[in-house]
Amino acid sequence: MELTPSAHLDTFARDHLPPPEQWPRLLFELPSLAYPDRLNCGTELLDRTVERFGADREVFRDGEGGAWTYGQLRERVDRIAHVLADDLGVRPGNRVLLRGPTTPWLAACWLAVMKAGAIAVTVLAQQRARELAVMCEMARCTHALCDVRAVDELVKAEVPGLRITPFGGDGADDLLSLAIGKPDRYEAVDTAADDVALIAFTSGTTGRPKGCMHFHRDVLATADTFSAHVLRPEPDDVFAGSPPLGFTFGLGGLVVFPLRAGARAVLLEQAGPQQLLAAIGRHRVTVLFTAPTAYRVMLDELDKPGHGGGPGPAQDPGEGEGPGPDLSSLRRCVSAGENLPAGTWEAWRKRTGLKLINGIGATELLHIFISAADGAIRPGTTGRPVPGWQARIVGDDGRELPDGEEGLLAVRGPVGCRYLADPRQTEYVREGWNVTGDTYVREPDGYFRYVSRADDMIISAGYNIAGPQVEEALLAHPDVVETAVVGRPDEVRGQVVVAYTVVRDGVPRDGSTAAALRAFVRARLAPYKSPREIVFLDALPRTATGKLQRFRLRDDEAGSGPLK
Repeated sequence: MELTPSAHLDTFARDHLPPPEQWPRLLFELPSLAYPDRLNCGTELLDRTVERFGADREVFRDGEGGAWTYGQLRERVDRIAHVLADDLGVRPGNRVLLRGPTTPWLAACWLAVMKAGAIAVTVLAQQRARELAVMCEMARCTHALCDVRAVDELVKAEVPGLRITPFGGDGADDLLSLAIGKPDRYEAVDTAADDVALIAFTSGTTGRPKGCMHFHRDVLATADTFSAHVLRPEPDDVFAGSPPLGFTFGLGGLVVFPLRAGARAVLLEQAGPQQLLAAIGRHRVTVLFTAPTAYRVMLDELDKPGHGGGPGPAQDPGEGEGPGPDLSSLRRCVSAGENLPAGTWEAWRKRTGLKLINGIGATELLHIFISAADGAIRPGTTGRPVPGWQARIVGDDGRELPDGEEGLLAVRGPVGCRYLADPRQTEYVREGWNVTGDTYVREPDGYFRYVSRADDMIISAGYNIAGPQVEEALLAHPDVVETAVVGRPDEVRGQVVVAYTVVRDGVPRDGSTAAALRAFVRARLAPYKSPREIVFLDALPRTATGKLQRFRLRDDEAGSGPLK
């Protein structure tokens, strides 16, 4: 595959792309995916949107009452881009680390990096020095823009040659102080559509992260497929959600999708379920992005005395109780990041009148590629391939399997996996398809049903047991808040089923509760699928992005005991 001449002076990223024969086959069959050879996604998302909708339109709220217009955002982005190019010596193709809580300023820094022709490496504010050092070394970051509140850990990482510029402080060397006197217009670098725009690191559920390189056109393709054809946002929509901008789920849902549609977003520094519930009513949020676990916790909050939460205004609280969350503004709720149990989908619909839009995405593919909305939703399935994408089920040998048979999910579309100098490229991309590591079944009518991660299958006494199936049964019990099921090595059976479980406050964490939960599962699934043991925890181990770290549970079962 021949690439367009690059605008990058620093060619590190292009030099470390996988060889073309290891790329997946890319699809650009939709008319909206016919991008020109020269394309800067920062310009497309910001300048072109201002041209279509005007500069006075609101774009961001900070959760504390502050609001930015599109015109103000463009001025601030362009001034920051001048600082990058004129003062900090950032050259097209340099990697710029972005770190901080989710704020309009972090989003502005990301857009400025795009317009300056550099490559954004957005990391999580919660990540520690050792993790940061690994990612900086892998991406060979030359510069960092860091919220002043998150600088200490980055300094502690002691990355050789990394120039750190804080923002949000009051020093003369603060990025925002440097930007004050800069021109409010910046001519974006004329990047190629296939110049690398960002390096996103996998969230580390299985060990050393992988750097996923995505092009300028890839950023727009996520908006022009899932967002345009499934989510279908409107210019008056207000977006909010829990995923941080260092997580591609959050970058799409809170920056790329609203800007592509001319809408606005509420960027919350703290976005747990309680904060989301409060923000929905306060800011009249219409489009929500979060994970299944958060929807379950929000349901628990809505069920507390005095909380309304239906599709209309909150119900009248009891005497002495404050008003409950008002979810009446919501019209679209997206769930991704982990499997959405049918029970959670049904409970949310019953409580709010809203149908959750389930979806599966991957850092390797930037955002969601299988989903369904509105009347096309079928609870218990993920959905169908998003327009612009194709999907099939394959065996270990790569051959397509018939409908109804479990196998590996393989997808392809306008975005594909390109690992940064990583031999695991050939594990993920096979025969031109991206093989995600998920076990799925395609139903005869084309719907895709999640079974498990490929490494979540438990084989006990010759039976294949999908951990998520057992989890879904347990989650149907009213006392269960969270659970994760893994296999424990066993000399007789090979593996036995163990469920790590979080129960509601006040529920005894003892043998009688465990026995009741096992009986509950046996009443819903074949007896051999019932957990041999239930281990009660205060919380399940998760990454900073909210993904369950099953490997820590498996390590515990192997005897290394990270949870003890």
